Amino acid sequence: MIKVLIVDDSISICKFVEKVLSKEPDINVVDYALDPYEAREKIKQHNPDVITLDVEMPRMDGLTFLRNLMRLRPMPVVMLSSLTAVGTAVTLDALESGAVDFLVKRNPRSNDELRKYEETIVKKVREAGNTSIKPTTTAAVSNKVVLPSLAEYREKFKKGKKPSLGIQRLVAIGASTGGPEALRQMLTTFDSTNCAMVIAQHMPEAFMEPFAERLNRVSPFRIGIAKDGEMITSGRGYMAPGNKHLVIRKSGDAMVCKLLDTDKVRGHRPSVDVLFNSVADVVGNGAVGVLLTGMGDDGAAGLTRIRQTGAFTVVQDEKSSAVWGMPKRAYELGGADSVFSLLHIAPALSSLLDKAA
Repeated sequence: MIKVLIVDDSISICKFVEKVLSKEPDINVVDYALDPYEAREKIKQHNPDVITLDVEMPRMDGLTFLRNLMRLRPMPVVMLSSLTAVGTAVTLDALESGAVDFLVKRNPRSNDELRKYEETIVKKVREAGNTSIKPTTTAAVSNKVVLPSLAEYREKFKKGKKPSLGIQRLVAIGASTGGPEALRQMLTTFDSTNCAMVIAQHMPEAFMEPFAERLNRVSPFRIGIAKDGEMITSGRGYMAPGNKHLVIRKSGDAMVCKLLDTDKVRGHRPSVDVLFNSVADVVGNGAVGVLLTGMGDDGAAGLTRIRQTGAFTVVQDEKSSAVWGMPKRAYELGGADSVFSLLHIAPALSSLLDKAA
């Protein structure tokens, strides 16, 4: 049973979320609080498994409360966010500060929209209940980490062919729950730019542009939202938009990004599997596949296909994952050459890329 505390200054929002969650046999809403000070006392009283937390509240804002909570009593938190520019920025701050996920506040216009929104609320809270909270780790720490032996991977890695003109490797990355912070940490320490990156992260469209801008500020790669027909070049990172699939296509001796409006794949658009399958078809053993933290199995089959071409593949390990769902499934399918801690992935790949250049 997942015990949930709802924290929001709107009683109507509290009652709506409570009504939605209380329909589920495995979820128990223990109480709600109208501000962080009240929430602090009710956390002590109920010891909840998950908190839903409003971004904007009186007396103390949600982000400040979240940071205090993660320092003193870490637990899974799902932020309730608006789609305003301020709400988007604060939500991304919250994900960097330890929130496992977020819900966008909506006013559904139809019964179908309402049903889908309620399903999303339940899904997010249930995923949070299965999340392992990790201590925040600064990028500098990873530079002191002793890497595992890479000798067993070097020969396979060297066999990979350049995927296109001027690109040593194409690194394909997929992530979901916990992915924004995992991607930030990984890209901060990725110091080999003789490759290009394509990335599929499950996140609503309105959040993708500012998220890409944040990654761009901390990464040696130039990160941006992929554009349809855009040529892929070394030192660049191309992120799938929040409402389209990203795939790779050949164009003469080069590779280009293509954006597709096709149906969601198992509820996702962008889908990691759609991206990975195109990478397997077009790039083959010139690719590197990386599957990070996330709930479900999106990307597991695609990563397996990438590995079957002779490409090198990595999944994030259970200990460092917020949710070891997608990486675990890929590992079970035989899709991973290696299982690395998040702090090892970027330094290991950087070392292998430099040796293969």
